[in-house]
Amino acid sequence: MVYRIASVGYAALALAGAGGYQRPVVGWLVIGVMALWTAATAFGYSVARGRTLLVIDVLVTMGCLLASPYVQGPTAGPDGIMPVTATWVAGPVLAWAVYAGRRAGIVAAVVLSMADLWQRGLRGFDLFVPLNGTVLLILAGAVVGHVARLTTQAEERLQRAVEMEAATRERDRLARGIHDSVLQVLAMVRRRGLELGGEAAELGRLAGEQEEALREMVRAAPASSSYEDEGFADLVPLLRRYGSAAVTVSTPATPLLLRAGQAGELAAAVGAALDNVRVHCAEDTRAWVFAEQDGGTITVTVRDDGPGIPAGRLARAEAEGRLGVAQSILGRVAVLGGTARFTSVPGQGTEVELAVPAPARSGSPAA
Repeated sequence: MVYRIASVGYAALALAGAGGYQRPVVGWLVIGVMALWTAATAFGYSVARGRTLLVIDVLVTMGCLLASPYVQGPTAGPDGIMPVTATWVAGPVLAWAVYAGRRAGIVAAVVLSMADLWQRGLRGFDLFVPLNGTVLLILAGAVVGHVARLTTQAEERLQRAVEMEAATRERDRLARGIHDSVLQVLAMVRRRGLELGGEAAELGRLAGEQEEALREMVRAAPASSSYEDEGFADLVPLLRRYGSAAVTVSTPATPLLLRAGQAGELAAAVGAALDNVRVHCAEDTRAWVFAEQDGGTITVTVRDDGPGIPAGRLARAEAEGRLGVAQSILGRVAVLGGTARFTSVPGQGTEVELAVPAPARSGSPAA
Protein backbone atom coordinates (compact mmCIF):
# COMPACT_ATOMS: atom_id res chain seq x y z
CA MET A 1 0.00 0.00 0.00
CA VAL A 2 2.94 2.31 0.63
CA TYR A 3 4.00 1.64 -2.95
CA ARG A 4 0.58 2.72 -4.27
CA ILE A 5 0.59 5.96 -2.28
CA ALA A 6 4.11 6.81 -3.43
CA SER A 7 3.15 5.96 -7.03
CA VAL A 8 0.13 8.30 -6.94
CA GLY A 9 2.39 11.09 -5.68
CA TYR A 10 4.91 10.38 -8.42
CA ALA A 11 2.17 10.38 -11.10
CA ALA A 12 0.86 13.73 -9.79
CA LEU A 13 4.36 15.28 -9.90
CA ALA A 14 4.89 13.92 -13.42
CA LEU A 15 1.60 15.42 -14.61
CA ALA A 16 2.36 18.76 -12.93
CA GLY A 17 5.74 18.96 -14.64
CA ALA A 18 4.51 17.80 -18.03
CA GLY A 19 3.69 20.27 -20.75
CA GLY A 20 1.72 20.03 -23.95
CA TYR A 21 -0.95 17.63 -22.74
CA GLN A 22 -4.16 18.07 -24.72
CA ARG A 23 -6.48 17.69 -21.70
CA PRO A 24 -4.63 18.34 -18.41
CA VAL A 25 -7.92 18.76 -16.50
CA VAL A 26 -8.95 15.25 -17.46
CA GLY A 27 -5.47 14.13 -16.41
CA TRP A 28 -6.05 15.52 -12.93
CA LEU A 29 -9.39 13.73 -12.82
CA VAL A 30 -7.57 10.49 -13.59
CA ILE A 31 -5.10 11.25 -10.78
CA GLY A 32 -8.08 11.84 -8.48
CA VAL A 33 -9.56 8.46 -9.42
CA MET A 34 -6.19 6.85 -8.73
CA ALA A 35 -6.01 8.51 -5.31
CA LEU A 36 -9.54 7.47 -4.40
CA TRP A 37 -8.97 3.91 -5.55
CA THR A 38 -5.73 3.76 -3.57
CA ALA A 39 -7.66 4.72 -0.44
CA ALA A 40 -10.39 2.19 -1.28
CA THR A 41 -7.89 -0.65 -1.74
CA ALA A 42 -6.10 0.32 1.47
CA PHE A 43 -9.35 -0.32 3.31
CA GLY A 44 -10.53 -3.24 1.15
CA TYR A 45 -7.32 -5.28 1.39
CA SER A 46 -7.16 -4.73 5.14
CA VAL A 47 -10.67 -6.18 5.58
CA ALA A 48 -10.74 -8.93 2.95
CA ARG A 49 -8.53 -9.91 0.05
CA GLY A 50 -10.79 -11.81 -2.32
CA ARG A 51 -10.54 -12.40 -6.04
CA THR A 52 -13.42 -10.01 -6.77
CA LEU A 53 -11.55 -7.07 -5.31
CA LEU A 54 -8.38 -8.09 -7.15
CA VAL A 55 -10.20 -8.30 -10.49
CA ILE A 56 -11.80 -4.88 -9.95
CA ASP A 57 -8.35 -3.56 -9.05
CA VAL A 58 -7.00 -4.68 -12.43
CA LEU A 59 -9.98 -3.22 -14.31
CA VAL A 60 -9.76 0.19 -12.58
CA THR A 61 -6.01 0.36 -13.20
CA MET A 62 -6.50 -0.64 -16.83
CA GLY A 63 -9.15 2.05 -17.26
CA CYS A 64 -6.85 4.75 -15.89
CA LEU A 65 -4.04 3.47 -18.10
CA LEU A 66 -6.14 3.45 -21.26
CA ALA A 67 -7.24 7.03 -20.55
CA SER A 68 -3.67 8.23 -21.19
CA PRO A 69 -4.01 8.70 -25.00
CA TYR A 70 -7.10 10.89 -24.45
CA VAL A 71 -5.26 13.00 -21.84
CA GLN A 72 -1.88 13.23 -23.55
CA GLY A 73 -2.84 13.08 -27.19
CA PRO A 74 -2.63 10.27 -29.74
CA THR A 75 1.09 10.66 -30.40
CA ALA A 76 2.29 10.51 -26.78
CA GLY A 77 2.22 6.72 -26.53
CA PRO A 78 4.06 5.91 -29.76
CA ASP A 79 6.60 8.62 -28.87
CA GLY A 80 7.47 6.73 -25.66
CA ILE A 81 5.99 9.28 -23.22
CA MET A 82 5.15 7.77 -19.84
CA PRO A 83 1.39 7.25 -19.36
CA VAL A 84 -0.56 9.24 -16.76
CA THR A 85 -0.60 6.29 -14.36
CA ALA A 86 3.21 6.07 -14.36
CA THR A 87 4.43 3.37 -11.94
CA TRP A 88 0.99 3.09 -10.26
CA VAL A 89 0.09 0.47 -12.84
CA ALA A 90 2.18 -2.12 -10.94
CA GLY A 91 -0.11 -2.04 -7.88
CA PRO A 92 -2.51 -4.81 -8.98
CA VAL A 93 0.40 -6.94 -10.14
CA LEU A 94 1.93 -6.84 -6.66
CA ALA A 95 -1.48 -7.48 -5.06
CA TRP A 96 -2.11 -10.57 -7.20
CA ALA A 97 1.42 -11.83 -6.56
CA VAL A 98 1.02 -11.53 -2.79
CA TYR A 99 -2.44 -13.10 -2.84
CA ALA A 100 -1.94 -16.07 -5.19
CA GLY A 101 1.78 -16.42 -5.92
CA ARG A 102 4.08 -15.75 -8.80
CA ARG A 103 1.95 -17.29 -11.55
CA ALA A 104 -0.96 -15.00 -10.73
CA GLY A 105 1.42 -12.05 -10.54
CA ILE A 106 2.82 -12.85 -13.98
CA VAL A 107 -0.68 -13.16 -15.49
CA ALA A 108 -1.71 -9.78 -14.05
CA ALA A 109 1.51 -8.25 -15.37
CA VAL A 110 0.89 -9.63 -18.86
CA VAL A 111 -2.70 -8.30 -18.92
CA LEU A 112 -1.67 -4.79 -17.88
CA SER A 113 1.35 -4.86 -20.18
CA MET A 114 -0.90 -5.64 -23.16
CA ALA A 115 -3.09 -2.68 -22.19
CA ASP A 116 0.01 -0.50 -21.95
CA LEU A 117 1.23 -1.58 -25.38
CA TRP A 118 -2.25 -0.98 -26.82
CA GLN A 119 -2.48 2.56 -25.47
CA ARG A 120 0.93 3.27 -27.00
CA GLY A 121 -0.51 2.40 -30.40
CA LEU A 122 1.41 -0.86 -30.80
CA ARG A 123 -1.36 -2.89 -32.35
CA GLY A 124 1.01 -4.97 -34.45
CA PHE A 125 4.07 -6.98 -33.58
CA ASP A 126 7.14 -4.76 -33.64
CA LEU A 127 10.53 -6.23 -32.75
CA PHE A 128 12.00 -2.78 -32.24
CA VAL A 129 9.53 -1.65 -29.59
CA PRO A 130 11.21 -1.08 -26.22
CA LEU A 131 9.66 -3.57 -23.83
CA ASN A 132 11.58 -2.61 -20.71
CA GLY A 133 8.44 -1.69 -18.79
CA THR A 134 6.75 -4.97 -19.71
CA VAL A 135 9.76 -7.02 -18.67
CA LEU A 136 10.09 -5.18 -15.36
CA LEU A 137 6.38 -5.60 -14.63
CA ILE A 138 6.54 -9.35 -15.26
CA LEU A 139 9.69 -9.71 -13.18
CA ALA A 140 8.05 -7.79 -10.35
CA GLY A 141 5.05 -10.14 -10.37
CA ALA A 142 7.28 -13.23 -10.42
CA VAL A 143 9.73 -12.12 -7.75
CA VAL A 144 7.19 -10.64 -5.34
CA GLY A 145 4.91 -13.68 -5.73
CA HIS A 146 7.78 -16.05 -5.01
CA VAL A 147 8.97 -14.07 -1.98
CA ALA A 148 5.40 -13.78 -0.65
CA ARG A 149 4.90 -17.54 -0.88
CA LEU A 150 8.22 -18.20 0.86
CA THR A 151 7.25 -15.75 3.60
CA THR A 152 3.90 -17.49 4.10
CA GLN A 153 5.57 -20.88 4.34
CA ALA A 154 8.12 -19.54 6.82
CA GLU A 155 5.32 -18.13 8.99
CA GLU A 156 3.48 -21.47 8.90
CA ARG A 157 6.62 -23.36 9.92
CA LEU A 158 7.30 -20.90 12.73
CA GLN A 159 3.72 -21.24 13.99
CA ARG A 160 3.97 -25.03 13.91
CA ALA A 161 7.28 -24.89 15.77
CA VAL A 162 5.79 -22.68 18.48
CA GLU A 163 2.75 -24.97 18.83
CA MET A 164 4.89 -28.09 18.97
CA GLU A 165 7.23 -26.56 21.54
CA ALA A 166 4.31 -25.62 23.79
CA ALA A 167 2.72 -29.06 23.36
CA THR A 168 6.05 -30.77 24.06
CA ARG A 169 6.50 -28.86 27.31
CA GLU A 170 2.99 -29.80 28.40
CA ARG A 171 3.51 -33.44 27.41
CA ASP A 172 6.78 -33.58 29.35
CA ARG A 173 5.03 -32.18 32.42
CA LEU A 174 2.26 -34.77 32.16
CA ALA A 175 4.78 -37.54 31.47
CA ARG A 176 6.60 -36.82 34.73
CA GLY A 177 3.37 -37.04 36.68
CA ILE A 178 2.23 -40.20 34.88
CA HIS A 179 5.61 -41.87 35.36
CA ASP A 180 5.60 -41.15 39.08
CA SER A 181 2.09 -42.55 39.57
CA VAL A 182 0.18 -44.51 36.92
CA LEU A 183 3.11 -46.22 35.18
CA GLN A 184 4.63 -47.31 38.47
CA VAL A 185 1.34 -48.91 39.55
CA LEU A 186 0.84 -50.67 36.22
CA ALA A 187 4.40 -52.00 36.30
CA MET A 188 3.86 -53.35 39.82
CA VAL A 189 0.56 -55.02 38.83
CA ARG A 190 2.24 -56.59 35.82
CA ARG A 191 5.15 -57.92 37.85
CA ARG A 192 3.01 -59.27 40.71
CA GLY A 193 0.49 -60.82 38.35
CA LEU A 194 3.19 -62.78 36.52
CA GLU A 195 4.60 -63.92 39.86
CA LEU A 196 1.21 -65.18 41.13
CA GLY A 197 0.21 -66.90 37.89
CA GLY A 198 -3.26 -68.10 36.96
CA GLU A 199 -5.89 -65.42 36.45
CA ALA A 200 -3.58 -62.90 38.08
CA ALA A 201 -1.08 -63.52 35.27
CA GLU A 202 -3.74 -62.51 32.72
CA LEU A 203 -4.41 -59.33 34.68
CA GLY A 204 -0.69 -58.69 34.78
CA ARG A 205 -0.46 -59.13 31.02
CA LEU A 206 -3.30 -56.66 30.45
CA ALA A 207 -1.68 -54.20 32.84
CA GLY A 208 1.56 -54.55 30.90
CA GLU A 209 -0.19 -53.79 27.61
CA GLN A 210 -1.79 -50.69 29.09
CA GLU A 211 1.56 -49.63 30.47
CA GLU A 212 3.17 -49.89 27.03
CA ALA A 213 0.24 -48.10 25.37
CA LEU A 214 0.44 -45.28 27.91
CA ARG A 215 4.18 -44.94 27.46
CA GLU A 216 3.71 -44.79 23.68
CA MET A 217 1.01 -42.13 24.05
CA VAL A 218 3.30 -40.03 26.24
CA ARG A 219 6.14 -40.35 23.75
CA ALA A 220 3.93 -39.53 20.75
CA ALA A 221 4.51 -36.19 19.05
CA PRO A 222 1.68 -33.66 19.34
CA ALA A 223 -0.60 -33.10 16.36
CA SER A 224 -0.26 -29.82 14.49
CA SER A 225 -3.40 -27.73 14.30
CA SER A 226 -2.21 -26.19 11.03
CA TYR A 227 -2.48 -29.62 9.37
CA GLU A 228 -6.01 -30.00 10.71
CA ASP A 229 -6.94 -26.55 9.40
CA GLU A 230 -6.04 -27.75 5.89
CA GLY A 231 -7.99 -31.00 6.27
CA PHE A 232 -4.91 -33.18 6.82
CA ALA A 233 -4.12 -35.58 9.65
CA ASP A 234 -0.86 -37.11 10.82
CA LEU A 235 -0.86 -40.89 10.52
CA VAL A 236 1.94 -41.29 13.09
CA PRO A 237 -0.08 -40.83 16.32
CA LEU A 238 -2.87 -43.04 14.91
CA LEU A 239 -0.39 -45.88 14.40
CA ARG A 240 1.34 -45.41 17.74
CA ARG A 241 -1.92 -46.17 19.53
CA TYR A 242 -1.42 -49.80 18.55
CA GLY A 243 1.87 -50.02 20.45
CA SER A 244 1.87 -52.53 23.30
CA ALA A 245 4.02 -55.17 24.92
CA ALA A 246 3.36 -57.44 21.93
CA VAL A 247 3.32 -54.79 19.17
CA THR A 248 6.28 -52.55 18.33
CA VAL A 249 5.48 -49.45 16.26
CA SER A 250 8.27 -47.69 14.37
CA THR A 251 7.50 -44.38 12.63
CA PRO A 252 9.60 -41.54 11.21
CA ALA A 253 10.22 -38.36 13.17
CA THR A 254 8.43 -36.30 10.51
CA PRO A 255 4.63 -36.36 10.06
CA LEU A 256 2.97 -38.72 7.59
CA LEU A 257 0.19 -36.51 6.23
CA LEU A 258 -2.98 -37.83 4.65
CA ARG A 259 -6.46 -36.44 4.32
CA ALA A 260 -8.18 -36.81 7.67
CA GLY A 261 -10.53 -39.54 6.47
CA GLN A 262 -7.77 -41.36 4.61
CA ALA A 263 -5.51 -41.43 7.67
CA GLY A 264 -8.29 -42.99 9.75
CA GLU A 265 -9.04 -45.63 7.10
CA LEU A 266 -5.38 -46.62 6.71
CA ALA A 267 -4.96 -46.83 10.50
CA ALA A 268 -8.10 -48.99 10.66
CA ALA A 269 -6.62 -51.33 8.02
CA VAL A 270 -3.49 -51.66 10.14
CA GLY A 271 -5.67 -52.39 13.17
CA ALA A 272 -7.49 -55.11 11.22
CA ALA A 273 -4.15 -56.71 10.32
CA LEU A 274 -3.13 -56.70 14.00
CA ASP A 275 -6.52 -58.16 14.96
CA ASN A 276 -5.79 -61.09 12.65
CA VAL A 277 -2.51 -61.65 14.48
CA ARG A 278 -4.27 -61.71 17.85
CA VAL A 279 -7.05 -64.03 16.65
CA HIS A 280 -5.06 -66.52 14.57
CA CYS A 281 -1.70 -66.60 16.36
CA ALA A 282 -0.48 -67.70 19.78
CA GLU A 283 -0.54 -65.29 22.72
CA ASP A 284 3.25 -64.89 22.69
CA THR A 285 3.31 -63.86 19.02
CA ARG A 286 4.98 -60.50 18.47
CA ALA A 287 4.12 -58.00 15.75
CA TRP A 288 5.91 -55.01 14.29
CA VAL A 289 4.47 -51.99 12.48
CA PHE A 290 6.79 -49.95 10.25
CA ALA A 291 5.70 -46.73 8.53
CA GLU A 292 7.61 -44.60 6.04
CA GLN A 293 7.11 -42.15 3.18
CA ASP A 294 9.04 -42.41 -0.07
CA GLY A 295 8.23 -39.52 -2.37
CA GLY A 296 4.49 -39.45 -2.90
CA THR A 297 3.75 -42.86 -1.35
CA ILE A 298 3.17 -43.75 2.30
CA THR A 299 3.89 -47.38 3.11
CA VAL A 300 2.88 -49.18 6.31
CA THR A 301 4.15 -52.72 6.88
CA VAL A 302 2.75 -55.09 9.51
CA ARG A 303 4.92 -58.13 10.31
CA ASP A 304 4.51 -60.95 12.81
CA ASP A 305 6.45 -64.03 13.87
CA GLY A 306 3.39 -66.29 13.90
CA PRO A 307 2.82 -69.57 12.04
CA GLY A 308 2.12 -67.84 8.71
CA ILE A 309 -0.80 -68.25 6.32
CA PRO A 310 -1.09 -71.48 4.33
CA ALA A 311 -1.16 -71.10 0.58
CA GLY A 312 -4.66 -70.40 -0.74
CA ARG A 313 -6.09 -69.75 2.73
CA LEU A 314 -7.13 -66.13 1.96
CA ALA A 315 -8.86 -67.11 -1.29
CA ARG A 316 -10.77 -69.93 0.43
CA ALA A 317 -11.84 -67.62 3.27
CA GLU A 318 -13.23 -65.09 0.79
CA ALA A 319 -15.03 -67.81 -1.15
CA GLU A 320 -16.61 -69.05 2.09
CA GLY A 321 -17.93 -65.57 2.82
CA ARG A 322 -15.41 -64.66 5.52
CA LEU A 323 -14.50 -61.19 4.26
CA GLY A 324 -12.44 -59.86 7.15
CA VAL A 325 -9.23 -59.48 5.15
CA ALA A 326 -10.98 -58.66 1.87
CA GLN A 327 -13.07 -55.84 3.31
CA SER A 328 -11.22 -54.62 6.41
CA ILE A 329 -7.80 -54.49 4.76
CA LEU A 330 -7.91 -54.88 0.98
CA GLY A 331 -11.18 -52.95 0.61
CA ARG A 332 -10.03 -50.00 2.69
CA VAL A 333 -6.71 -49.67 0.88
CA ALA A 334 -8.36 -50.00 -2.54
CA VAL A 335 -10.75 -47.13 -1.74
CA LEU A 336 -7.70 -45.00 -0.88
CA GLY A 337 -6.22 -45.73 -4.30
CA GLY A 338 -3.46 -47.87 -2.82
CA THR A 339 -2.31 -51.47 -2.90
CA ALA A 340 -2.02 -54.23 -0.31
CA ARG A 341 0.44 -57.10 -0.59
CA PHE A 342 0.50 -60.23 1.61
CA THR A 343 3.70 -62.24 1.98
CA SER A 344 3.61 -65.32 4.18
CA VAL A 345 5.80 -68.36 4.64
CA PRO A 346 4.44 -71.16 6.84
CA GLY A 347 6.33 -71.20 10.11
CA GLN A 348 8.02 -67.85 9.44
CA GLY A 349 5.23 -65.33 9.98
CA THR A 350 3.29 -62.96 7.75
CA GLU A 351 4.00 -59.54 6.25
CA VAL A 352 1.26 -57.17 5.09
CA GLU A 353 2.44 -54.16 3.08
CA LEU A 354 -0.05 -51.31 2.63
CA ALA A 355 0.92 -48.51 0.22
CA VAL A 356 -1.23 -45.45 -0.47
CA PRO A 357 -0.55 -42.21 -2.39
CA ALA A 358 0.08 -39.17 -0.20
CA PRO A 359 -1.81 -36.05 -1.37
CA ALA A 360 0.24 -32.87 -1.68
CA ARG A 361 -0.60 -29.95 0.56
CA SER A 362 -1.78 -26.85 -1.30
CA GLY A 363 0.96 -24.68 0.15
CA SER A 364 3.83 -27.09 -0.28
CA PRO A 365 4.87 -26.24 -3.84
CA ALA A 366 5.57 -22.62 -4.59
CA ALA A 367 2.90 -21.29 -6.84
